[in-house]
Amino acid sequence: MKKLTLLSVVTASLLLIGCGGQDKTAETKAETAQAQQTQSHQTESVADKAAKAVEATKEAASAAASKATEAAKEAKAAVADKAAKAVEATKEAASAAATKATEAVKEVKKAVAGNTPPASYAKCAGCHGKDGKMKALGKSAVIAGQSKEELVKKIGEYKAGTRNVAGMGSLMKGQVAGLSDADVDAIATYLSGLK
Repeated sequence: MKKLTLLSVVTASLLLIGCGGQDKTAETKAETAQAQQTQSHQTESVADKAAKAVEATKEAASAAASKATEAAKEAKAAVADKAAKAVEATKEAASAAATKATEAVKEVKKAVAGNTPPASYAKCAGCHGKDGKMKALGKSAVIAGQSKEELVKKIGEYKAGTRNVAGMGSLMKGQVAGLSDADVDAIATYLSGLK
């Protein structure tokens, strides 16, 4: 009898253990299924967020590209406008310079042809005489008949303030300061033709 009782207890124990194990297996399966479902929802949520972030980035990049394109168009238009204005100003300056050069050439030709003094010589005539044969203020050399190259050089030195003959440097610098290269050439041509 003792054996039978013992066997009954063992059988009952096994049955209890077995039933409890099935409950735990079912419970574990339910938890695993719930975890998989939660993970699936989280994965879908992360994927949705990533897709939205990609779309937002595309939109921002597109907007930035549009702004950059518009800014480039505006900059191009501004540069073209400034270039057109610069070209126009250059044309006007070139035209004015050409007119002055033409007038100076005419004056030189007129002076050489009749050896008449150019208009730019008028302020020189007060001290050097109409024919350049007077010593200015009784101090300078006669300038008529000097070579054109020598006269151009001397006038350039007075203009630069590097020449001072008989203390006349500052006076001469003031007299020649406003002369253009064409004026200096006309004066030198005129004086070099005088004998």
